[in-house]
Amino acid sequence: MSMEQYKLPLGKYIEIFFDWLVSSASGFFDAISVSLEWLIVASTDVLLWLHPLAFIAVLAGLAYWVHRAWPLVVFVIVSLLLIWNLGYWEETMQTLSLVIYATLLCILVGLPIGIYAAHHPLVFKFIRPVLDLMQTVPPFVYLIPTLTLFGLGVVPGLISTIIFAIAAPVRLTYLGISEVPKELVEAGQSFGMTQNQLLWRIELPAAASSIAAGVTQCIMLSLSMVVIAALVGADGLGKPVVRALNTVDIASGFEAGLAIVLLAILLDRLFKQPEAVK
Repeated sequence: MSMEQYKLPLGKYIEIFFDWLVSSASGFFDAISVSLEWLIVASTDVLLWLHPLAFIAVLAGLAYWVHRAWPLVVFVIVSLLLIWNLGYWEETMQTLSLVIYATLLCILVGLPIGIYAAHHPLVFKFIRPVLDLMQTVPPFVYLIPTLTLFGLGVVPGLISTIIFAIAAPVRLTYLGISEVPKELVEAGQSFGMTQNQLLWRIELPAAASSIAAGVTQCIMLSLSMVVIAALVGADGLGKPVVRALNTVDIASGFEAGLAIVLLAILLDRLFKQPEAVK
């Protein structure tokens, strides 16, 4: 007697649920897909409207203004010039738009969840296994339901990236707020601060380094999804990698992969705490 005879039809139930979502809320998901795609395409057009040299100058100036580190400025200039020279400038701007929106949405959703969980430990006990599940499920699995709900294009890649990356800002925000010294909080309470004042004036500044680490991890995780998102039609540096894989083109695959690595290092250094870069 085989155990398959008693197999629970979990997959079938999930399929029925998503079929119901598609049939009953297709207009809602289409509206989300159109809106997000328009935002990403518009942002990419703005980035491409700037001449590469102008963009490089702006980013190099930003790097110096934030970190006051000339080695970082030189790295930004050399890396972006190399990407431009290799012919992947447009793909890099498309990838940058995807990463910006994925990170922004992760922060807008993840930070409030992390703050709330830090103030309500029972909530974190409930969401911790969910976060573990989101980080351990293979990223390819996320593409199946998002592709069903949003169709081909950049949006299913964006949603899958958010699901994969959002656990980092949630965890590190929770950690940062939870580790704020009780003495600081008690001192604020003794001066009559409200809960909102304690959050903005004491807890968030004290947890800034942990939150910044969560943002940096979110950016790195988003970039790790670039190639996977290309499988469902997302533009960017993932497309030439997938194309090189299909044609066994070592040269193109290496160049596109190098562009992804340079962009990852560049964003990591830009968003690190200033003292960590020097």
